[in-house]
Amino acid sequence: MRFAVLLASITLAAQTPDQIRTAMKKAASFYVDKVSTQGGYHFTYTDDLSFGRSEHGEGLMQVETQREGTPVAAMTFLEAWWATSDRFYLDAAAKAAHALVKGQLCSGGWDYIIEFDPAKRVNFPYRADNNCKGQKSPPTTLDDNVTQACLRVLMRVDRELQFKDAKIHEAAEFALAKLMEVQYPNGAWPQRFSATPDFSKFPVKKASYPATWSKKWPGEDYKNHYTFNDNTIADVIDMFLEAGRIYNDKRYTVAAEKGGGFILLAQMPEPQPAWAQQYDANMQPAWARLFEPPSISGGESQGLLEVLMVLYRETGEKKYLDAIEPALLWLEKSTFSDGKRIARFNELKTNRPLYITKGTQIQAKKLGSARIDGYEISYDDKSVITHYAVVTSAARIPTIRKAYEALKVKRSPRGERLHGLSPWSNEGVTRAGDTASIIAAMDDRGAWVEDGVIGKADKVIFVFAAHDMVLTINGRPMPIKENDRIELFEGQQPPRQKVIRTTTFVRNLQRLAAALN
Repeated sequence: MRFAVLLASITLAAQTPDQIRTAMKKAASFYVDKVSTQGGYHFTYTDDLSFGRSEHGEGLMQVETQREGTPVAAMTFLEAWWATSDRFYLDAAAKAAHALVKGQLCSGGWDYIIEFDPAKRVNFPYRADNNCKGQKSPPTTLDDNVTQACLRVLMRVDRELQFKDAKIHEAAEFALAKLMEVQYPNGAWPQRFSATPDFSKFPVKKASYPATWSKKWPGEDYKNHYTFNDNTIADVIDMFLEAGRIYNDKRYTVAAEKGGGFILLAQMPEPQPAWAQQYDANMQPAWARLFEPPSISGGESQGLLEVLMVLYRETGEKKYLDAIEPALLWLEKSTFSDGKRIARFNELKTNRPLYITKGTQIQAKKLGSARIDGYEISYDDKSVITHYAVVTSAARIPTIRKAYEALKVKRSPRGERLHGLSPWSNEGVTRAGDTASIIAAMDDRGAWVEDGVIGKADKVIFVFAAHDMVLTINGRPMPIKENDRIELFEGQQPPRQKVIRTTTFVRNLQRLAAALN
């Protein structure tokens, strides 16, 4: 027993600041030198780095611009730079920023992926390649915090480099200018854009309920809808607030406050004084994708209350605070009986939770994808889609109530340096972790390897089974259970069973950095 206690003490004592710095440098060097593609990153890689994959991109000549890819890696390098003052980490963040510069579209922002294969880049309207004539696709996307997160990376790296890197600085200013250019008169932004919308088609109105709405997905184009889904506008507003700070430019703060004005316009009247995920030009809740019906959102409404509090903290304008109480009461009333969950989709006026039934999905190489059944609106929570949360957490609601009550008593501004890719959500610096365990889990390369499968290149078929099925191979039956995923690949080599995740690298590096403070 004494030996075990002594051994544990020795192990913990061994993690000196110098040893933590050495481990951080080893892990970061591996990610920068061996994992990255020209400074950019995927969500996940096979353990031998032969294949990388994200939600939208795959292969070693593409990287992802969604937060779990390049942006979060870049932000982690910045956190390490702030914790250590080691120029290596700032250079790593700058390298990621330059990858984003190479992926900036002519429309100003970013798509989900950046293509680095020279033969394929000609099909993308990249500013860095001067490929802007006639190219419209892909458009800039604000979905999933893509352009907003990329811009935060550029802005923060720009500041740390004292605005002396011309390419990074110019790319950030161009993106900000384009986002101001496409902002609707009512303060919202389109979810996606290639050019400035025709503002005459988008009058300034207050939100209202439609007289009727179809329970069948109409298949309409929703890219011009005013979109709160996935906190799209919340992230744009807070990004502009940070831009105002970094560049000391009132224009960016004005754009943010104009966005705050849209939140107030979009707040629904009674009996559901919260927010929909998306609105049409008439300012009425509208369909987006076939699993996103017109409804009042128990998820995005929480985020918007947090943004309203941020706007009040930054500006002192009481109108932002005044809008919170009725929405907060609605959220509290709409929470499920367990007090932990709330429906993402609440039916207009009736407030009944809406669910989307599970459907079978098929993807085939060079043929695209199709959903062949399911995806119907239901009042029953049985057999619902799992790739998109139709029930979300209500855990933040008491925290929002507490913060709101405190703000009514005293307005407290935010700190000067913001952290994370969505600071409005109280996303902060990661706490220190068990440094001994974190360091011990690294392999000789500096990688954290874990169980997982991401497939491999040359996938031919993918099927998601929404219900029990049977697969036959040369007439031999094989039962397929609900939620099973079937993949068929070229060749005889099976996919590898170990992976390296960017989110694991980020979490561990941030925990080590936090241990130094």
